[in-house]
Amino acid sequence: MQRFTLSSLALPTLGRMVMLAGIGAAPLSYAEALPAPVQALRDQGLSIHGQFEAPGGLRGYGASVQGQDMAIYLTPDGEHAIVGTLMDSEGNDLTEAQLDEHVRVPLEAETWQLLEESHWIQDGDSAAPRIIYTFTDANCPYCHQLWEQSRPWIDAGKVQLRHIMVGILAPDSPALAATMLGADNPSAALSAHSEGERVSASAQSREIEEQVYSNNQLFEALGLYATPTSAFQRETESGSIRIDRVQGLPSEERLIEMMGSEAP
Repeated sequence: MQRFTLSSLALPTLGRMVMLAGIGAAPLSYAEALPAPVQALRDQGLSIHGQFEAPGGLRGYGASVQGQDMAIYLTPDGEHAIVGTLMDSEGNDLTEAQLDEHVRVPLEAETWQLLEESHWIQDGDSAAPRIIYTFTDANCPYCHQLWEQSRPWIDAGKVQLRHIMVGILAPDSPALAATMLGADNPSAALSAHSEGERVSASAQSREIEEQVYSNNQLFEALGLYATPTSAFQRETESGSIRIDRVQGLPSEERLIEMMGSEAP
């Protein structure tokens, strides 16, 4: 029996990582068993997300491992699998669009759901048409700057920031995050803190402490390294919804892009 090992395969470098880096997305379930070479790769840790038609009698599978998206091509005899980029006779990449449809779009939809289900503090009108998730540490001066920069859009009711409170920068960051999440009015507590009124950490319930821990885990699982990190949705020319993100304080150009318009 032929063996398939990841070390023996040349994994493609596509230049873009799905945002769901580090999170083990559930593989696509099939009504029938996967072909043996594809199953062998799945057994070695690849997640299989979708199947698509490919030229030359090949059958394609969208896959990912450790945040890297890739395509698997099954040969017509069903006995061999090739991991890589398929090109036509004119040098056109036939893989990129398939990865977008069968890997990145569904994974980013899962990521957005994870953000929605995280523990966040609302900043702005709940009816605002644009939602931005931002990982915020109470000890992060750049988070305070982003809060200030976003006021024109927030005050105009155009944007709602959802602050996913994490505790990573200082020893008291987890306690401060828990204090704000556990406040009677978390939005007011965050606003007061952002305006310069120092919030004193106070003991919180185990449930609130676990919310901060869960947010920290999400931050790490997404492969993030800076606060604030903000995530927002954008529509592509093809009509699909994708996630864009800004790590750190955005430039003026990126701020406008993130907010969806010039300052009101």
